Amino acid sequence: MGTLYLVRHGQASFGTEDYDRLSELGRRQCAALGEWLQARGRRFEGVMRGPLERHRQSLAAIAGALPGLPAAIEWPGLAEYDAEAVVRALAADAPPASADREAYRQHFRLLRAGLQAWIDGRVQPEGMPSWRAFAAGVGSALDLVRERFTGDVLLVASGGPIATAIAQVLQAPGAAMIELNLRMHNSAVSEFVYTPKRHALTGYNALPHLDRPERAGWVTYM
Repeated sequence: MGTLYLVRHGQASFGTEDYDRLSELGRRQCAALGEWLQARGRRFEGVMRGPLERHRQSLAAIAGALPGLPAAIEWPGLAEYDAEAVVRALAADAPPASADREAYRQHFRLLRAGLQAWIDGRVQPEGMPSWRAFAAGVGSALDLVRERFTGDVLLVASGGPIATAIAQVLQAPGAAMIELNLRMHNSAVSEFVYTPKRHALTGYNALPHLDRPERAGWVTYM
């Protein structure tokens, strides 16, 4: 029986022209996770990551403090949904996401509603797969872990794919992904134990590497 560690990327660059890159804090969050894993002697048989730049940068920051990781498998099915496309599918005139407090709240109100509409099949965001295809891509990553590995595996992706994986393992409705996703911290670790037949959830949204008073300000969501 192995353990699959599902890690959400570090803090990205929300409210800027290029969200898909880590902030300096995001790099520190992931480096701290690598240090925590190294201190506990974690060794990984396999590594997987999503195809986005923030996934690559997060894994690189972890690996910098955790030498000896196997070469990563880049898995297209671990790509994140396009939050802006989801919002525009519901409200075409919605302003771009920004760090302004009221605009931030409005963005996430629309994102929540847009995700539900996408899951229900009431909207199809531009440039995105259907919800069914998105969920199948996540499921294919879980299948690969069970088929190829028997030991511990490190997987780095975004909140959407990780939340979708958890909902699938729990056999929860697709809508459960929304609540799991929007509460997930940057660099948080969720865990499955797995056998060739199934995965089982053993941990969700943990931040053991940030559990120090001096790192209280390192806990972020976006």
